[in-house]
Amino acid sequence: MSTGMPGIDPLDGLRAPQDPDCDVFLTGTVFLDIIFTGLDSAPVRGTESWARGMGSSPGGVANMATALARLGLHTSLAAAFGDDHYGEYCWDALEQGEGIDLSMSHTVRGWHSPVTVSMAYEGERTMVSHGHEAPPPAAP
Repeated sequence: MSTGMPGIDPLDGLRAPQDPDCDVFLTGTVFLDIIFTGLDSAPVRGTESWARGMGSSPGGVANMATALARLGLHTSLAAAFGDDHYGEYCWDALEQGEGIDLSMSHTVRGWHSPVTVSMAYEGERTMVSHGHEAPPPAAP
């Protein structure tokens, strides 16, 4: 699980051996966020717009999980991940990149990861999302 800054645990002096493994447990939908920046204006219908910048990251509930992990809280996330490249990217970014515990998460066979494309211009943003509700977890 994440400890935020290497070697820094903001709750170290408060922790006891009987405490749970995580400080924060989250559940929700993880999206792949693709963000275009540096647009001069909103895209005009029927034309192609070029952005000066672009980024991608796990979004949705992953935004909160990432923020909490970066603050040094031991963070655990239970979420469904698509069995596609987007789901794999989000899983790796959260688990390996941010140190978030995904032991309660699972990959859903045949499910496509939700995606949000965000376009930032003139201090505003416009978003387009696509996704289907994740199927309920299989009964044990």
